[in-house]
Amino acid sequence: MKACPGNSAAARGTESGGIFFRFLFLVCFVCLLFALYLVRRPLLRLAGGFWIIDEAPLSADAIVILGDDNYNADRAGRAAQLYKAGWAPRVVASGRYLRPYASIAELEEHDLTDRGVPKAAVVRFAHHAENTKDESAAIAQLISARGWKRILLVTSNYHTRRSRFLADREFPEGTILRVVAAPDSDYDPQAWWRTRAGLKIFGHECVGIVVAMWEMRHNDVQTSDAGVLSVANGAVASL
Repeated sequence: MKACPGNSAAARGTESGGIFFRFLFLVCFVCLLFALYLVRRPLLRLAGGFWIIDEAPLSADAIVILGDDNYNADRAGRAAQLYKAGWAPRVVASGRYLRPYASIAELEEHDLTDRGVPKAAVVRFAHHAENTKDESAAIAQLISARGWKRILLVTSNYHTRRSRFLADREFPEGTILRVVAAPDSDYDPQAWWRTRAGLKIFGHECVGIVVAMWEMRHNDVQTSDAGVLSVANGAVASL
């Protein structure tokens, strides 16, 4: 049976139209990739800065440093600045045990006193927490036991968003919380992709925030909005 000339022409037209649209899609895709390449640096900087929360400090009962500070003790350095500026009468050096007789909290205490914080103003808090979630829960118990209501939480810049997320859900209900970022020598949000350390940190936070959201999926925010309070101008008197 002979094919109908009209049907053959229609088939050729359909095939030509399909090739044209595939070619058009490929051109658009290549243009999109090229556009992304041109704006890659602003996008990478935006992604790098996403992890950072740096809230203005307010007068607090305690400054709390999260454990596992880096080699340069950047977290301790930022906490010491806040203490010497009079934002709180004490600094909690939080850190996990490395041995039954030694902890990261001891190292942080040493870093703080080296930076001008009196030893009497340092609360050494050693614990067995292996991650930020467990550490937040341990600190929550300390906050409750001491009756503190307002906390300045200090951690590395890249660690602030995840820390805020967990602390909001672990700290005692009604706690007034401010998270203050410590600029980290291992993580530059403007050029994190250029170093091995920056890439590892970025990847770790991507995984960490997903895990935190899953683990805390049934937990509500318990901390209060510090923004409704006025920020005190003077130093806080020791309790």
